[in-house]
Amino acid sequence: MRIYKPFNLKHSHKPLGDQPAAIESLVRGIKNGKKHQTLLGATGTGKTFTIANVIQQIQKPTLVIAHNKTLAAQLAQEFKEFFPDNEVHYFVSYYDYYQPEAYVSHSDTYIEKEAQINEEIDRLRHASTQALLTRTDVIIVSSVSCIYGLGSPKEYEETNFIIRKGEMLDRNEISKRLIQMQFSRTLADLGQGQFRIIGNNIEIMPIHERIVYRLIFDMNKIGRIEKIDHITRVILDGDMESVFIFPAKHFMTSDSERIRAIDDIKKELDDRLKELKSENKEVEYQRLKRRTTYDLALIREVGYCNGIENYSRHFAGKKVGEAPDTLLSYFPDGFLTVIDESHVTIPQIGGMYAGDASRKKNLIDFGFRLPSAADNRPMKFEEFKEKIDQAIYVSATPGKYEYETCSEENIIQQIIRPTGLIDPILEVKPVTSTDTYKGQIYDFIEEVGKVVKKGERVLATTLTKRMAEDLSEFLKEKGIKTKYLHSDIETLERIQILTELRKGDFDVLVGVNLLREGLDLPEVSLIGILDADKEGFLRSRTALVQTIGRAARNVNGRVILYADHMTESLKYAIDETNRRRSIQEAYNKKNNITPTSIKKSIHDITASIQSSHEKTVKRMLSLDIDLDNVKNIKKKDIKIILKRKEKDMEIAVQDLDFETAAILRDEIKAIGKMIVDKDK
Repeated sequence: MRIYKPFNLKHSHKPLGDQPAAIESLVRGIKNGKKHQTLLGATGTGKTFTIANVIQQIQKPTLVIAHNKTLAAQLAQEFKEFFPDNEVHYFVSYYDYYQPEAYVSHSDTYIEKEAQINEEIDRLRHASTQALLTRTDVIIVSSVSCIYGLGSPKEYEETNFIIRKGEMLDRNEISKRLIQMQFSRTLADLGQGQFRIIGNNIEIMPIHERIVYRLIFDMNKIGRIEKIDHITRVILDGDMESVFIFPAKHFMTSDSERIRAIDDIKKELDDRLKELKSENKEVEYQRLKRRTTYDLALIREVGYCNGIENYSRHFAGKKVGEAPDTLLSYFPDGFLTVIDESHVTIPQIGGMYAGDASRKKNLIDFGFRLPSAADNRPMKFEEFKEKIDQAIYVSATPGKYEYETCSEENIIQQIIRPTGLIDPILEVKPVTSTDTYKGQIYDFIEEVGKVVKKGERVLATTLTKRMAEDLSEFLKEKGIKTKYLHSDIETLERIQILTELRKGDFDVLVGVNLLREGLDLPEVSLIGILDADKEGFLRSRTALVQTIGRAARNVNGRVILYADHMTESLKYAIDETNRRRSIQEAYNKKNNITPTSIKKSIHDITASIQSSHEKTVKRMLSLDIDLDNVKNIKKKDIKIILKRKEKDMEIAVQDLDFETAAILRDEIKAIGKMIVDKDK
């Protein structure tokens, strides 16, 4: 039974400009049962605020899907500000590094799955699913990770543990239950999803929050339940009536279901082995038999094995080809779906299945996996459409799908900005140098100098990651504080870089396509689009309009398009920007509005998911180590850092990178001294 609590939008401003009409149209459409609507909103018109008002009025659990983790983090923070009394959660892939299992047949190369899980993001994922199963006032902001297999919500919900004060329970029974729920027992400091027995007490740290629950026994009865801060050990609540513990993993199965699943896997294995034998595939036969038999032994004994998700169809009791359980399965019926930057997100959702299916086919054909592994997959687009109920597509540049799905009356325009801000001034300048012109890079440097003097920030977009890195280094050499941003940079670090830009820790951010959609940076007054005439994905009409929009949150917004000739995409972007400028100017004149830059507090989602201790550990784990800043580091964490550095040094030596190895050697010595100092 979910606890009912209404959404309560808290904001000091009332809807202005196009917002009231857009809110009214969207709400009316939802109440009239319309399945598809599009909010065509220009950058800076307050699309997120409009959606927040819609959620407030319709009072439905809502899934907001963004096409990258950075944008999802920003949206999650904005919705947290709009709904501080409700449940707003962030759900993205928990891998900092992920190399999927694969087999390259032409070179006979098997690539084992490698993954580095971010524990903080894993915690947030569990917080998301637990909120959905216990509350009605829930907004989940997700990447396309929401269409990947997650485990059965029914099993996850049923495999829980309610511990009540005064209940007759012995410690062995509690330990057994926790281990069945994939908690691990430890004698050291507690981590998420762990428990320990200290004297007559049991301490448990759930997977979804950084809190310790202490069970104090009176003989075989729970005498008291305490809620404790996991760092300071301060008792936050010394007399709880009960505590609700969810499993430590999303893939959970009861004993009876596990026995059934094991039998099903064995039957599939026998059938597949007969098939391989009849085709005289002896290598594949032995390979599959050895792998699956080993996995079954682990599942039987400990309930888990590496790659257990490949058997998810059997554990979930689903039919061949049936859609997997995903985050969408945890939502109640009738939830609202909002697809942000839909012109990018929709194609991304539609493209996930094919790539995964191709990789799995090779693994199955060559005996590395059973055929049922193919059902451990992302949802097909048709399955996604069937699973969602009503949807709102949000974009400044809707794509083909939105126009085909929504009739003209269901495309609601939101062009006017309540702040009166006008689309940026556009300038077209040559790429190549002449006798009187030094070319795009030197011209851009000159323009950067003018903007930085006024205390404002600059974005630059290039065509490749390498160009972004090289330009960043070149600008640094010219005395300009610069950083680059692209997809190789980890999730939380990307968010921190954007925060540092807004704070003025540096002045110029160089990137590729990550700078296009949804980045809310009011301090940016200049964007340089290098090689704007190189027609293609990164310089298409959609990409150009989106990039130009990044400068529409500052009253001094300007965009310089470096181009030697006018392409169709450039012409469209310029014409559309000028059209929107004219609409806004007319509104400002009619309402006597003087444009003002957006004012927005500077913080990011990492502030809410990292303690000072964790931030320090992350800095220590990076290559740029601050060896003096260790006051918040525990001895056990220093040892973890030491092992990491020793492994990195070994890899550097194997790669004959002796310069890096020497640096790491010196760091290891310094870290070793820290451990000695901690023992004193």
